[in-house]
Amino acid sequence: MTSAEIRQAFLDYFNQQGHEVVASSSLIPANDPTLLFTNAGMVQFKDVFLGDDKRPYQRATSSQRCVRAGGKHNDLENVGYTARHHTFFEMLGNFSFGDYFKVDAIRFAWTFLTEVMGLPKEKLWVTVHHTDDEAERIWKEEIGVDPERFSKLDEDNFWAMGDTGPCGPCTEIFFDHGEEVFGGPPGSPDEDGDRYIEIWNVVFMQYNRSADGEMTPLPRPSVDTGMGLERIAAVMQGVHSNYEIDMFQNLLKATAEAVGTADLDNKSLRVIADHIRSCAFLIVDGVTPSNEGRGYVLRRIMRRAIRHGNKLGAKGAFFNTLVSALVKEMGGAYPELVKLQEHVERVILKEEQQFAKTLDHGMKLLSEAIDALQGNIISGETVFKLYDTYGFPVDLTADVAREHQLGIDMEGFDAEMEQQRQRARASGSFSVDYNDKLSIDGETAFTGYDHCEEQADIVALFKEGEPVKQLSAGEKGIVVLKHTPFYGESGGQVGDIGTLSSDLGVFQVLDCTKEARNHLHHGEVQQGVLTLGGQVVAQVDKSARQATALNHSATHLLHAALRNVLGEHVQQKGSLVDPERLRFDFAHFEAMTDDELSAVEVLVNDQIRANSAVVTEVMAIDEARQKGAMALFGEKYDDEVRVLSMGEDFSVELCGGTHATRTGDIGFLKIISESGIASGVRRIEAVTGQGAQSYTSEMDQSLGQIAALLKGSKDTALDKVKALSDRARQLEKELEQLKSKLATAQSGDLVSQAKEIKGIKVLTAILPGIDPKALRDTIDQLKNKLGSAVVVLATESDGKVSVAAGVTKDLVAKVKAGDLVKDLAAQLGGKGGGRPDFAQGGGTDAPALPAALESVEVFVNNL
Repeated sequence: MTSAEIRQAFLDYFNQQGHEVVASSSLIPANDPTLLFTNAGMVQFKDVFLGDDKRPYQRATSSQRCVRAGGKHNDLENVGYTARHHTFFEMLGNFSFGDYFKVDAIRFAWTFLTEVMGLPKEKLWVTVHHTDDEAERIWKEEIGVDPERFSKLDEDNFWAMGDTGPCGPCTEIFFDHGEEVFGGPPGSPDEDGDRYIEIWNVVFMQYNRSADGEMTPLPRPSVDTGMGLERIAAVMQGVHSNYEIDMFQNLLKATAEAVGTADLDNKSLRVIADHIRSCAFLIVDGVTPSNEGRGYVLRRIMRRAIRHGNKLGAKGAFFNTLVSALVKEMGGAYPELVKLQEHVERVILKEEQQFAKTLDHGMKLLSEAIDALQGNIISGETVFKLYDTYGFPVDLTADVAREHQLGIDMEGFDAEMEQQRQRARASGSFSVDYNDKLSIDGETAFTGYDHCEEQADIVALFKEGEPVKQLSAGEKGIVVLKHTPFYGESGGQVGDIGTLSSDLGVFQVLDCTKEARNHLHHGEVQQGVLTLGGQVVAQVDKSARQATALNHSATHLLHAALRNVLGEHVQQKGSLVDPERLRFDFAHFEAMTDDELSAVEVLVNDQIRANSAVVTEVMAIDEARQKGAMALFGEKYDDEVRVLSMGEDFSVELCGGTHATRTGDIGFLKIISESGIASGVRRIEAVTGQGAQSYTSEMDQSLGQIAALLKGSKDTALDKVKALSDRARQLEKELEQLKSKLATAQSGDLVSQAKEIKGIKVLTAILPGIDPKALRDTIDQLKNKLGSAVVVLATESDGKVSVAAGVTKDLVAKVKAGDLVKDLAAQLGGKGGGRPDFAQGGGTDAPALPAALESVEVFVNNL
């Protein structure tokens, strides 16, 4: 069976057993700060297992795209060198949300493997947790598993969502590759061999673990099952390594052709073939290479693949050409990969080009480090800095060192790497107490789409996180209503503000948020009291709600216009919509031009003037996708969703926010800024309606004031500013020329001031009024005139001191400019360094400058 056939057979089997087939979620977990990437099939169902979300089905099955390359789950260093480690893999899963439990979960697993896949029973080995007598009985008595092929394990067979929350024992199924392969069964001393390979894991979520470690039974035990597609494909196709399955063999052939090698067993080829999968799908899901967070992990994976390609002799950019091969292999199962193929290729190509520059820069830095080296070992700190800061590969550093008959301090490098790993674990080790939430039964019905005022019952009150029966005047707290017109913050839209009032008291709502399926009204009692079980009139601030709604609708038009102007790779990366303005973050690889911004503005305002109805429909999620509705970044959606349409299909998005009635209500949109907030992520800020009118009025007034200063009109202000700018540049050029002439004249006067110390000419001087940039030219002139010398010059400006040192080539073996400047800068309260023949630095202790220059003679005299 092919990998695609196995995937489909798994989904079909569980669908026949009453499971809803659920599409793979994004690799970026929605609304989940505890994870860097989606690393298991259950991630998209986490809130269901926690009881914070409800689905119309109690059984589900999926083939989930997963990445393990950062944070707690990080297989990156093993990829390519082991048979089963990957940065990207597909997890086949079946799930029960309080429906079936151990008997059916075990029966489904055994039936699928032995009957659907046709695996011999004598080739399978089963494990359970040593405390799980029930699972042991089911396997032995009901399934009839051979007791000789059965093990009880301890901590390896117990799973937890975190330090707290749902947890429970596991049962696993292993495949036996035969006696000819080294390794022992699970639980034996040789279990780490390749003979017995885990292919199925069932987690029985039956306990809730509190912060003190106590475990109590869950009221509705659930099942979470996972089976790696690549692993079962290896078993079904009779191979021992995942890299030998059909999906990887085709990618390996394409990779070999791209880099120019015929050795399909080369481990570097495996690295590249694995990494193109994770890189492509991360980019599809909106991640772009950067120096932090998810973008940093993506950059590391890409550069690792590129480095392995270079190691194999690849000429120029090659990694981006593998996207087409991946599309052929996986595009049928994941059409989004096909749709964004060109964008993925463009992002990868840009990173390849950038990395080529990085390698050039790293070579220069390495050469400088070698020139300044005292001894024959490059320090681990230097090797690590080249690797971590500049992305310069360690093995390349070692190659260059060997060419210079030098070694590298690998122990020091390893120590730096371990500190980096600890920092990475700390930053990627997300924790959350799943029991640390307000205890609220039921859910709040949101009625705010239709009106902004209604009577509602108080079902819960909280003060400082604890439930109370009453809140009094001056007390801050949280109010939960049975139903509410207040919108809870989500989808980038801020929560509503307003009041909750009754004959007994008034509560000012300063914010409204969501927790699980309840709306939390945050605020303070202004007068009187609010009592549990009482009734209030919930009244939303209509003006703030309307202004927010107009800005929210404008973000939808802006999103559509950006995709129209820049391309379909544009994806929302976040937003903030409040009464004052809107902020929209989106994936794009470069700054927008003025023409592009103008085109986006025109498109949006054309739609506003068209005054089309803003149409809201509630439909099934699958129907919404067929309609072409876009999902907003980081949001989770129920199986029934609200679809918002504007214009003649100009904008169609899934959105639960509040919106304008017609596009014309927005009035006018004005973009006030466009900037980069991270690598590959841009931000637009804009205003609409009255805000846009106020902004343009302020800009017009500013233009009038500028025109008045220029003694002209608004119409001539631009020409006058251009003329002033040209004049300023000309004056700056003339000033630089005068400074250069001054420096040249002074250099002639300075030659006679050089002193000879131990046969070395030494010249030090302070040059008032000289630009720090001119110091180097002056030093070069002095070195030429002196022939053989050590020259140190300094200048001061606004309390800051700049120093530069030059050493002629014949003296660098005795005196190194970098060491000299480092010593001088330290005396001046600053830092400095550079090459042996020239270095620069500075400090802020100007009064110490004369003494520092005098120390140069001492420095040379002590050589």
